[in-house]
Amino acid sequence: MFRELTRKRQALTREECLALLRSELRGVLSVQGDDGYPYGMPMNHYYNDADGKLYFHSGKHGHRPDAIRRCSKASFCVCDAGTRTPGDWALRFRSVIVFGRIECIEDPEAIRDIAARLSRKFTDDEDYIRREIAQFAPATMLFALTPEHITGKTVHEA
Repeated sequence: MFRELTRKRQALTREECLALLRSELRGVLSVQGDDGYPYGMPMNHYYNDADGKLYFHSGKHGHRPDAIRRCSKASFCVCDAGTRTPGDWALRFRSVIVFGRIECIEDPEAIRDIAARLSRKFTDDEDYIRREIAQFAPATMLFALTPEHITGKTVHEA
């Protein structure tokens, strides 16, 4: 069902793909938006090793939750900052695309738990995290993307 990479020599291993999903702070979540148009949005994410799912959060109302409720198919793409070899103008970077099904999760405890884990990617200030979650968790929607296919590659912009 999912296409194989054309340039197989550039493929990342599954563990390299998962490492990138764990380490990168944000990527682009794409869903089917209004009138069938693709709707891609930059999102912070949390990859949960325990269940193999990617988690995102947003408000409970708007284009994003409406689109996800309408169609569960989604993709999520991350790429690293890349590196340059001295004397070479071209950037070498790694990217990962996850295809899968996304669902809305409204369980308040799950929202608080994942929000705390996601926040720790950005800060270790536990007081700040507790205050933010106490204030915003009631208005937060959690999304879980269950991967059906994960692929990644290294690109050299030559």
